[in-house]
Amino acid sequence: MAGRRDRRIEPSFGEPSRTAPEDGFSVREEDRVVPSRRKAAPKRKSSKVKDRRRRGRSGRGMLGIFGRLVYWCFVLAIWGGIAAAGIVVYYGAKMPAATTWEIPDRAPNIKIVSVDGKLIANRGMSGGEALTLKEMSPYIPEAVVAIEDRRFYSHFGIDPIGLTRAMVTNVLGGRFSQGGSTLTQQLAKNLFLKPDRTLERKVQEVLLALWLEHKDSKDQILQMYLNRVYFGSGAYGVEAASRRYFGKSARDVTLSEAALLAGLLKAPSRLSPARDPKAAEERAQLVLAAMQDEGMVSAKQVATAMSAPATRAPSYWTGSENYVADTVMEELPDLIGEVQGDIVVDTTVDLTLQKIAEKSIRELIDQNGKKLNVSQGALVSIDSSGAVRAMVGGYDYSTSQFDRASEAKRQPGSAFKPFVYMAALEAGRTPDSVRNDAPIRIGKWTPTNFGGKYYGKVTLATALAKSLNSVAAQLTMEVGPNAVVEAAHRMGIQSDLTANTSIALGTSEVTPLELTAAYVPFANGGYRPEIRFIRRITTADGKLLYANDGGNTPRVVKPEIVGMMNSMMAGTVQVGGTAKKAAFGWPSAGKTGTSQNSRDAWFVGYTANLTTGVWFGNDNGSPMKKVTGGTLPAQAWHEFMLAAHEGVPVRPLPGGWKRAPADAIVQDDGPAPVPSTAVGTGQARQAVPTASRQPSQPATETVDAGGFGMPGEDTAPTASIRRPVPPGDVGGPLKKKSTSILDILSGG
Repeated sequence: MAGRRDRRIEPSFGEPSRTAPEDGFSVREEDRVVPSRRKAAPKRKSSKVKDRRRRGRSGRGMLGIFGRLVYWCFVLAIWGGIAAAGIVVYYGAKMPAATTWEIPDRAPNIKIVSVDGKLIANRGMSGGEALTLKEMSPYIPEAVVAIEDRRFYSHFGIDPIGLTRAMVTNVLGGRFSQGGSTLTQQLAKNLFLKPDRTLERKVQEVLLALWLEHKDSKDQILQMYLNRVYFGSGAYGVEAASRRYFGKSARDVTLSEAALLAGLLKAPSRLSPARDPKAAEERAQLVLAAMQDEGMVSAKQVATAMSAPATRAPSYWTGSENYVADTVMEELPDLIGEVQGDIVVDTTVDLTLQKIAEKSIRELIDQNGKKLNVSQGALVSIDSSGAVRAMVGGYDYSTSQFDRASEAKRQPGSAFKPFVYMAALEAGRTPDSVRNDAPIRIGKWTPTNFGGKYYGKVTLATALAKSLNSVAAQLTMEVGPNAVVEAAHRMGIQSDLTANTSIALGTSEVTPLELTAAYVPFANGGYRPEIRFIRRITTADGKLLYANDGGNTPRVVKPEIVGMMNSMMAGTVQVGGTAKKAAFGWPSAGKTGTSQNSRDAWFVGYTANLTTGVWFGNDNGSPMKKVTGGTLPAQAWHEFMLAAHEGVPVRPLPGGWKRAPADAIVQDDGPAPVPSTAVGTGQARQAVPTASRQPSQPATETVDAGGFGMPGEDTAPTASIRRPVPPGDVGGPLKKKSTSILDILSGG
């Protein structure tokens, strides 16, 4: 024991023991606490085992990556859903409570129809009637659903499939080329929202679409959509678009036309056939293909439609009846106030006569426009009750909406003379009264006859038929300019008239509508009716809002005066009259008019049925080339009145005055002349011609600077201005004063 304690035994590892311990104690390598620095040689394994382990580790790595991807996608989806819900709640809270939501009323349509119920125009924001799906062509809703929302009848207001498809297409294409909005969403946007592309608007659109689907049926939603959506070129609603592009109702639209309309919805302005017919047709073919894919039409129908593409109307609102529609729209506020809902306006206009009037104006300008330098014309026709039967306000409404019939004021020239003669008859003259047609001077004004020709002693009937300016000026001085103005206003002229002597030749401006209206009392026996375009206004369901049957018409001129005027103006359309081209076989009368340098040419004439006024000229006031009231205006009047009276029983003009035999006519010198404020206050005097004077030696007339005296008056002379006056049976040469601004006034 002692020896064992004295000797220390050191343990060793890794080499054989020199002496084996007697008690059998030993330490193995695996019992070591500190690992050995020596690495045990790895055991060799087969290559197959290694490959299996390698594949195992790789497989577990891919599964891990995919698992993590799924996990994070799920997490992101949850957070995305929470964020989306928060956005919906946020923007939804900014909207009014759903219980207060109401579909706004459609913009009221104003349907304007002719006296026989034919459509003249639709006006208002929509410009068309609201049709039910059953009323419109069945091709229209089918085409729209096929190209815009083929799952319309299966989705709940939002189409996840269509939305996903649009998103993928836009992402892959790198641009916004497709929209995922359903028809319901588009309707919601049109009804309630602004077209802003914002997140707020999109969220509200979705909420409103869900509400619409809950509130209305699919057919109701589609019907509202088709009656409100924009189709380009100012057309809202399928009815307005159909009439805009095809000149027909949506009830009568063909398959190819329906395809064109549906194709517009993607880009109404860009694809409008009024702007790009080729692009519109290409889009229509895509619509037809979509309809075939959906089984809505057969391949044969598609082939037929493609071989007969839609024929578009030649021009937007080109018809002259739109001048009438504009006038109606101006009058509506005064008649019924603000239009609250769809209404129907029954007018007095005869659409057949309107088309005849338009044709007569257009054809004459087409044939003579360049040759005679005339570019515009107007026509107004009014019956004896004051109802306007036709009104053309210009050559082409589509190029100019300015209404020359009711808005343009022009000098009427000699077409104003009937009011001068009427005032003279009311002052005691008769158609057989004689005046000397000769050159005269009133102050510094020298009215001259057209062409410089004078006829000497003539009756008033002859003077009016030949439109002699000197006689009209004499009559104006006799009765006074104020009497002429009063007579014109009493007959229906509404414009302000200047009461001077030159009014005898129509120097004050008037519109064709009011001048024509002022002739109506001659045609109906002396009554001035209310000029009207509107007979009745009703709601869409027939409730009467306004009616006008003409009412009471006051008498403004005595029957005997009417008879004398009709007898006198009948000479205008007879052989030798200035409007002989106007005669068409009916008893008729009228008066031509031509303003200075042929800037305006008129003929206003009438029968017992219709009074029609025609004007030709240029908007810029440039002179025409020798156009007078007896040429183009009389021709247009003839064509219109001949067609308007076809098949109508002949009626005589009112009044029974008959002219006296030629040998019974005696000169009527009339009363003393009335001073004119336009030329001063002095009374006219003249020297009496002596019997010793020869026809070749003209007499002299003495006129003071401010008055006028007729040749042949038995008055004492008062010398002031002396000038030659031809004998009454000779006539005389035209003497012009270049310093006068009215020296070339003519009477047509």
